[in-house]
Amino acid sequence: MERFVDENGKKVEMSFEKGRFREESNHVLVLCRYDGHWLLTRHKKRGLEFPGGKREEGETLTDAAKRETYEETGGIIRELVFIGEYKVYDDPPFVKTIYFAEAEELIPKDDYMETDGSVLWRGNVNEIQDDPSFSFIMKDQVVELAVGRLADLDVTI
Repeated sequence: MERFVDENGKKVEMSFEKGRFREESNHVLVLCRYDGHWLLTRHKKRGLEFPGGKREEGETLTDAAKRETYEETGGIIRELVFIGEYKVYDDPPFVKTIYFAEAEELIPKDDYMETDGSVLWRGNVNEIQDDPSFSFIMKDQVVELAVGRLADLDVTI
């Protein structure tokens, strides 16, 4: 179990095991690639980040990950690789499940929900700490640890 404080000063615990936390996960974060790039979305308030969001009623976490990726980027994904889960001790606390996926295609859309759509980026996610164009969500240890875990899972990025 990894423990740290996020960019907003909230305590975070992260695990690479499914169901490690007492609370059920109702949020997803998708580390996504497309055509050799990271597939990000530009959130209208927070900046560049990986797609993700809340699970809707009756929806599985994998369905939520696919839907959120499509809604925010136009990316179509079929297979997801479970990376881990993390709990943010906010008020109230919440648990988010992290997946990795390769998008098969990007479909142009008229509406990307609360985002401005997809951004393809080739940079190193571990070197964005001082870049104000990236969301705080990208700058804590969740993304760094999740990307590191991909090597352990033999996922090529």
